This record gives sequence, C-alpha cells and structure tokens, in this order.
Amino acid sequence: MRLGELERSVMNELWGRPDGALARDLAAVLPSRPAHTTVLTILDRLVRKGLVTREREGRAHRYRALRSKDAHVAELMHEAFTGAGDRESALSHFLDSVTADDVAALRRVLSAFEDRDPGGAPEPPK
Repeated sequence: MRLGELERSVMNELWGRPDGALARDLAAVLPSRPAHTTVLTILDRLVRKGLVTREREGRAHRYRALRSKDAHVAELMHEAFTGAGDRESALSHFLDSVTADDVAALRRVLSAFEDRDPGGAPEPPK
C-alpha cells in the first residue's frame, strides 16, 4: 500500500515513536507544518488503511504504527513482485538498480533462509 507524501511523513514519525504520538505533537514536528486538522485527517486515513491504531487518551487520541517500517517495506515489495507479469524479469530489473552492499545483504538473508530449520524460524544472519 503506497503512501502519499504527508502520510509517509506521519508514518516516519510514528515508526520512530514506539509509544505513539498525539496528532498535535505530530503537527508540530512535520516538515510541512500542516494544520492539526490535516494531521487528524491523515491519521484517520492511516487507521482505515490498517497501518495505525488509535486509543483514547483524555480528550485526544494516541496513534501508534501497527507494524515496523521494515514490515511495511516488505509488504510493498511483495505487492510489487506479485503484480509483475514476469517475476524473474522484475527481480532482474530490481537487481540492476541496487548497490553492491544491497546484493551482499540479500545474499546473507538468502543464505540464512536456506539454512533455516524447516520446522522453525530462520537463523539470524551472521
């Protein structure tokens, strides 16, 4: 699920705040300095998209990301590859755009994936 620019800014703030944040706190730190009501609208949209949770805190609500930024990026990657007509070609084009460090990281992750216990979780990369 792709995010608009302001949605991405709000999510980046929430991903950096494990305890969550109030809308007014987010409005005060976002680069574009949007109105409090604009931030509330964005947060409501993110709640409906299933990316954010909201809980009452006094007269306001505290908002928290439901999952990590890494989990969100993984979902975007999965959606992109699922939508590709030819997954192998899409992966090949993707690899043309990554750095040598990215390739090394991918090799470590694939190695850990291949070495994992078939009935358990993957072993962490070394």
